[in-house]
Amino acid sequence: MIKIDTVQLLYILSHTPAEQNIMLVGAHGIGKSQILKSYYEKEKKMPLVSFFLGQMSDPGDLIGLMHKNEKNGHSEFLSPYWWPDQDEPIVLFLDELNRARPEILQSVMDLTLNRTLAGKSLPKGSIVISAINYGDQYQITDLDPSLVSRFNIYEFAPTHEDWMVWANRENIDHRVIHFIQKHPDFLDGANEFSHSDDLLELEKRPDRRAWERVSNLIKSVDRIDERYVTIIAGIVGVAASVNFKKSIQEISRLNPEKVLFHFNTKLFNGFKLQDYILLNENIFLYLNKDNHAKKKKKLIGNLVKYIKHLKKADFQEAVAHFASQLDNPNFETVLTLFFVDSDELMLEISEYIESIAL
Repeated sequence: MIKIDTVQLLYILSHTPAEQNIMLVGAHGIGKSQILKSYYEKEKKMPLVSFFLGQMSDPGDLIGLMHKNEKNGHSEFLSPYWWPDQDEPIVLFLDELNRARPEILQSVMDLTLNRTLAGKSLPKGSIVISAINYGDQYQITDLDPSLVSRFNIYEFAPTHEDWMVWANRENIDHRVIHFIQKHPDFLDGANEFSHSDDLLELEKRPDRRAWERVSNLIKSVDRIDERYVTIIAGIVGVAASVNFKKSIQEISRLNPEKVLFHFNTKLFNGFKLQDYILLNENIFLYLNKDNHAKKKKKLIGNLVKYIKHLKKADFQEAVAHFASQLDNPNFETVLTLFFVDSDELMLEISEYIESIAL
């Protein structure tokens, strides 16, 4: 099975014909549904209908309920609640496919092969995507090989850089983004059950959905005191919450807006290489977030000043790291908008980008 990240997934979604089904395999809580919803609803303007098949107890939840047609006396299925009113294509996201009951999977077989359910055809151009969570604790039903063969299958393993780009675009609280930037190991985790003294204990560990809940919790809060740390511990676990509290004190030092709009070398007093590495990433995340075309001249001018400062302070590794960000496919827009058209900016980093295809 081939492993893909977020950039590759978006390319696959955009180039796979509608009649071909896609299956994503990966851990729970890594953002599969969020990415699909954002791509299809926001970018493609197609309605996305999600089903958690593992929670369905009856095929009627998917295909609708049987009733008697009073005109001809025949039994037929009523259209389910999600069925499109107009003849416009939709996206069906079948989550937890490997937790579905066998009778649910029978309906999925017809859907994936013929784009029909209970004799009704989906609008032309409709798309079917499924997802399964790996790990034996999620497996209820063995998937029929004939069903599996109807999908293009990919292991979805998004990087923490993918998540930071997404989080920045979706306005996840900057303190959460900064923490994951420094502590990527805390981004993904799994909730595990363990037995102790015959009592069932649940150890809470972080995942991507949990960090979004943390963001929603603290967005309107300036100061994270011990009471909030306690709440956060219930969302992402004790270790993550304690380290998150420590990281908040560093954030003001690594603000990209200060560099891009109010450049002053005093901003960097006491900076070490790792501080510059984190600041470089923050700068690219900020530039990637919105269309900065109206501020382009000022931003480019301060970027040039920043790189010159790095050279003068003899942080050549930081300059090389800055240039390496241009090779990140997540920042293609930044490359096009700010660097390709700026001879001065390209001159400052030219010696570091020989291996980068512009």
